[in-house]
Amino acid sequence: MYILCLESSKKAGFRPKDIIVNRKLVTYAGANVYSGRPCGNYGNPQVPCRCSPKEISRYLSRISGPLLDRIDIQLEVTALAVKEITETPREESSAAIRERVQAARRRQQQRFAGEGIACNAELTARQVEEACRPDDAGREVLERACERYHLSMRAVSRVLKVSRTIADLADEGQIGRAHILEAVRYRNLEGGYWK
Repeated sequence: MYILCLESSKKAGFRPKDIIVNRKLVTYAGANVYSGRPCGNYGNPQVPCRCSPKEISRYLSRISGPLLDRIDIQLEVTALAVKEITETPREESSAAIRERVQAARRRQQQRFAGEGIACNAELTARQVEEACRPDDAGREVLERACERYHLSMRAVSRVLKVSRTIADLADEGQIGRAHILEAVRYRNLEGGYWK
């Protein structure tokens, strides 16, 4: 059901957070989560995945490449053991993260004032060309990533938008090599079973 809802949302005019559920348009403020394994146990240290590569491939083939292209951040996340959660020191407080996010949002609102958009995720193709130009080193990394991972133009646009956001969070005006590298790493599902 969930995959069919996601596939239905590809139609023109739908924003990334719009999903069809029971033939009604529903807008979600949060992220969508999708388990890449039929058993749902991938990465669980207590319960190992028991799916064969063929089962996984068949399961993942239910999500089309064009749909995957429309997902800005694609991460394969494994479960953590309780010890890893409780004994790992916190690097940055939630308050500090919140302030960085709010500052990045303010920068985006200032950048796009009068254009009818509030954040980088809403950029049109023309706006991506204007607001998301990487420096020479960043452009080089992006070109190599396109060759290595066979990124579509839609995927490149997503990488540039995410790179812009990463630069905004770092309070940097220019998208650089590090920003592009980080954004490309956030598309790690394309290189696995979705080839």
